[in-house]
Amino acid sequence: MFFQDPLYLVIMLVGMALVFIPQMWVKKTVAKFSEVRTSRGVSGEAVARKILDEHGLRNVPVEMVDGFLSDHYDPSQKVVRLSTDVFRGTSVASVAVAAHECGHAIQHDKGFYPVVVRSSLVPLANLGSQMGPILLMVAVFLGFGPQSGGMGFYVALAGVALYGMAVAFHFVTLPVELDASGRALKVLQTNYYLNADEMIGAKKVLNAAAFTYVATAMYALMELMYWVFRLMGARRDD
Repeated sequence: MFFQDPLYLVIMLVGMALVFIPQMWVKKTVAKFSEVRTSRGVSGEAVARKILDEHGLRNVPVEMVDGFLSDHYDPSQKVVRLSTDVFRGTSVASVAVAAHECGHAIQHDKGFYPVVVRSSLVPLANLGSQMGPILLMVAVFLGFGPQSGGMGFYVALAGVALYGMAVAFHFVTLPVELDASGRALKVLQTNYYLNADEMIGAKKVLNAAAFTYVATAMYALMELMYWVFRLMGARRDD
């Protein structure tokens, strides 16, 4: 079985590290700079509102939501949602996160191409992340070789194709997130929301957050490559 395969076990262990370590890093970094108050004392909500207004997005509301790091931009409703700590907070972390989410709103308004591509991939990515692993598990029980009459191989091939859509989504997300952070830092520096020392903290917060997306994408790619390797091996054995 695949879960007894040493290669798969290695991928699982590396994957756990890729998921756990970045999450711990971003939580620790956000917690650290949530304690550092900005010299101007502006809240995340105030910064978000001003950034949106300056970019002609006065129709995009800024709302408060529950949860830790639950901040996001909702393109379907065109609203920036900030967690309570970010919405009310006047820390370096609050301002950086708020500016980042506004970066997504600006991307959506400007028709940033990776955002358009990612939006088009959402239905396929959702299907792939749900059905891809299921088909791969079915293929494992059927067997990839001739004894399955070839059915297991083709089920696995379908599973890999579907899961590949989810992996593609992860990689398209990377330029979207990196660009949003770049826009955020440029706005914060240009409009002097943060001083030089505070900008260093904001970069650390956004870099830590960005690395979680990189790590997730790499883990997903490793899993996909494992199944491709298994399929290629099964085809050679036929």
